Amino acid sequence: MYKFLLFLTASALPGVAAAQSADSDPAEAALAEIVERQDAARQPVELPDGRATQPVTLDAATITVTATGLGTTIQSTGQAVVVIDRKEIEQVQGADITRVLQRTPGLSLSRNGGAGSFTGVNLRGANAEQLLVLVDGVRVADPASPSGGFDFGNLLTGTVGKLDLLRGSNSTIWGSDAIGGVLDIATCGGSGVQGSFEYGARDTRFAQAAGGLETGALALGLTGSWFATDGFSAAANGTEPDGFEQFALGGSVFADVTDQLEVFAHANWSEGTLDIDGFAAPSFTLGDTAETQDTRRLWGDVGFAYYGNDLTLRAAYSMADTERDNFDPAAGSAPTFASDGHSERVQLRGEYRVLGGLSVAFGGEREWTAYSTSFNAREETGISGAYVQLGWVMGRLAAHIGSRIDDHDIFGTKTSFGADVSYGLGSDWRVRASVGEGFKAPTLFQLLSDFGNPRLRPEESTSFDIGIEQGQRGRGTHLALTAFRRDSADLIAFVSCFGATGGLCTDRPFGTYANTASARAQGIEAEAGIAVAEGFRLSAVYSLIDAEDRISGNELARRPRHSATLFADYEAAFGLRLGADLRLVSDSFDNAANSIRLDNYAVFDLRAAMPVSDVFEVFGRVENLFAENYQTAAGYASPGRGAFIGVRAAM
Repeated sequence: MYKFLLFLTASALPGVAAAQSADSDPAEAALAEIVERQDAARQPVELPDGRATQPVTLDAATITVTATGLGTTIQSTGQAVVVIDRKEIEQVQGADITRVLQRTPGLSLSRNGGAGSFTGVNLRGANAEQLLVLVDGVRVADPASPSGGFDFGNLLTGTVGKLDLLRGSNSTIWGSDAIGGVLDIATCGGSGVQGSFEYGARDTRFAQAAGGLETGALALGLTGSWFATDGFSAAANGTEPDGFEQFALGGSVFADVTDQLEVFAHANWSEGTLDIDGFAAPSFTLGDTAETQDTRRLWGDVGFAYYGNDLTLRAAYSMADTERDNFDPAAGSAPTFASDGHSERVQLRGEYRVLGGLSVAFGGEREWTAYSTSFNAREETGISGAYVQLGWVMGRLAAHIGSRIDDHDIFGTKTSFGADVSYGLGSDWRVRASVGEGFKAPTLFQLLSDFGNPRLRPEESTSFDIGIEQGQRGRGTHLALTAFRRDSADLIAFVSCFGATGGLCTDRPFGTYANTASARAQGIEAEAGIAVAEGFRLSAVYSLIDAEDRISGNELARRPRHSATLFADYEAAFGLRLGADLRLVSDSFDNAANSIRLDNYAVFDLRAAMPVSDVFEVFGRVENLFAENYQTAAGYASPGRGAFIGVRAAM
């Protein structure tokens, strides 16, 4: 039933899909209004060369929420931030969000098979679960996961309107999990309706639709997507295809109570079924199995925002729930494993402009998390936190310094510190630097399961970076070079109790968790974009990351030392758009012992799009054109060559 609804919606929508911007998305428009009000309130500052400061031209690509928790321009923070809007997401094409994320520096990933399979994203060499992921400001990691991370395999592009990625530790603003960085995903918004449908390799079908209505003080939005594929064998040595199907819906409401007070609500739901390969007897090696996994996710929030001339407030209650059921036909119809992770949060964020460019940002929240599995009864805990940050933006200078305190029901108190500075050099150049502390609270599984250790301390990190940048991403000439380093301590690892006695091993014969590890990641990130000719743009990102286990001296698993993405886009005067992406990744090790190597690889994609009328656009692409055979996790296959074609429409 789901697929027929999406087919009907996508095929009925006329018009060429337009990029989401601050002018069309209610949430982005509100953020832009805040920044514009604050900028307009400041007196022009005379610069050494005689020029006066001018307000920044704002759109969805210049506003970030990951740096301060409320809207600010990328140029007004010293932290390393990349924003990717809906237009670029549609240019890349397809449902796979990782093909878009690979256009950001400092990022690598691993995946256990095809679409829908577990996908972890490593940022600047951090563990995948050390990246805080938000959807419309709601934390969406699964509390029932042993490590508490977010699975990007279940996140498709159909409902995504914008990606806002901060690289570096920032627990001062965001609290737990923000060790590697912060990713905020905004769902589609804006007025009008648009949709698309594509079909391609491995009988893959992807339909997406979004609609919005703005009538005076009220704005409503609805998004939906359906994805299905026969897939390929997740096990590299397998022959049986492993498919994936997912249906997702999202909605938003914004209502102006007064000129300065707005109430809002978001809701997102998805349900998917994935075929998985396992470790069947008698060999217990990875191979074809008939197992499946059902995943149901629900998250959303409700709250209000106040936009005054000097004071901005945003308060919300949010909830996220993830349920998983694994099935094995050989074991009967009942789930072989089930889990449920649940979190609720109340929070308040605010910013007060004291005088001119001086402002004070502040906030506080309380989060409750709970989990249960087939083998573990329901357990729960909570954490409270509060922060304050001073900001100064005047002329070419922007600086912030802040501190935070958190109190966890089990491990106690943790403090965090952060600061950043950005300074304009003229000719659209600026230098920036930041230092930040991060921490990650132990998960409920690590604390209270049969393997748990209630004496665990939080993982913690200190990171700093320094960079120089010219221009803005995706416009004119853009150049950026950043050097970074992050030191992490008290990392939580599983410790075997085989042959051990006493202590926690007394009633945990198979092992437990302990704060035994420390790591260091350092390197260089480079970005470049040049308008070569009218309508023709070349861009590239490159990362050199040295990620090391400080105890053993080994390289951290699945962290390639070198990675780069080169992409080119051309648009002809008559509307034809052509593009290509080349992803280059060096070799790495699959395990902590550095005994299993993952080979280097290069994946080349081609794409094209062409409007056929004022209302329709056709598009297509070839992924992995040269059929590169590669693995991002040992034993698991990756997709070969695949061709796809589709149609997009909007009004």
